[in-house]
Amino acid sequence: MTDRLTILGLESSCDDTAAAVLRAEGNGAELLSSVVSGQTDLHAAYGGVVPEIAARAHAERLDLMVEQAVAQAGIYLSEVDAIAVTAGPGLIGGVLSGVMCAKGLAMGLGVPLVGVNHLAGHALTPRLTDGVAFPYLMLLVSGGHCQFLRVDGPDAFTRLGGTIDDAPGEAFDKVAKLLGLPQPGGPSVEQAAAQGNPLRFALPRPLLDRQGCDMSFSGLKTAVLRARDAVVAEQGGMREQDRADLCAAFQAAVRDVLSEKSRRALAGQPDLTGFAVAGGVAANQPLRTALEKVAASHDLPFIAPPLRLCTDNAAMIAWAGLEAFRAGRSDGMDLAARPRWPLDRTSPALIGSGKKGAKA
Repeated sequence: MTDRLTILGLESSCDDTAAAVLRAEGNGAELLSSVVSGQTDLHAAYGGVVPEIAARAHAERLDLMVEQAVAQAGIYLSEVDAIAVTAGPGLIGGVLSGVMCAKGLAMGLGVPLVGVNHLAGHALTPRLTDGVAFPYLMLLVSGGHCQFLRVDGPDAFTRLGGTIDDAPGEAFDKVAKLLGLPQPGGPSVEQAAAQGNPLRFALPRPLLDRQGCDMSFSGLKTAVLRARDAVVAEQGGMREQDRADLCAAFQAAVRDVLSEKSRRALAGQPDLTGFAVAGGVAANQPLRTALEKVAASHDLPFIAPPLRLCTDNAAMIAWAGLEAFRAGRSDGMDLAARPRWPLDRTSPALIGSGKKGAKA
């Protein structure tokens, strides 16, 4: 193993097909390229991601993303020293497409293959962007996941709490659908909320009356539904200001829950080097601002990756693969695609394990 490594990363766990090239030398790393092909247009008519459509799109686009990433990096494919790929968790058709593409590339190039946990990619992103030292607290908040993780190493994660039902990103999407806003819901709700009054509707702050760091967002979504129905019944319909006010109230409730649970997660951990946030919902500016204040109240630096690295991307997979590869881990051609793959393998499942193992 040489000090200089060039890693090609692949990501296809949900509805973004991505590839990236990362070059590491010594303790530093340079992101040479990162390309992402979204599928919003393919799923727009369905109000959410359709797994079969997503899987077919990944299969069609992965080779094109690799070609673009390599060209953008200004290298030859033969210069790649290892392939890192998301091996789970995620929509199994998409994950399988990425794993099979990565296996073909690794076999054809004769280079090592490294399977990466998608959640580890998000959790380790602050080390790529800001060089954060272990241990730090990570709030992973996205469309499918919401967890507080103490990160002690590239494969050492302790879950302090998480959502017991809907993830915030899923709740944002469902609220957008309830209010007739376009998908993806996160940006639509944030944009509408900017013009709204967060105090008009009294929405709940679920689980704040209970100890610990677990969260719940399903009831909050239902409360928005009931508030919407009450407005429609009273007025015979909804005005734009009604939508804006509901969005503002919903966003404020999510902000309050995440802020308070973050305070609890940070309490009693004096050895932390920082408080980091990652995942698609981390792109929401009011939420980022609130979490930054929480970090400041604990005298900790707040680390939020650039917005383009908050949503799904292959740069984070390349970096997580690099950390694993440097630690001596690689995978064979028997690498399996996994729909479920918890980072903390010692804590009980938050939502239930089912036949295929713990969800998160």
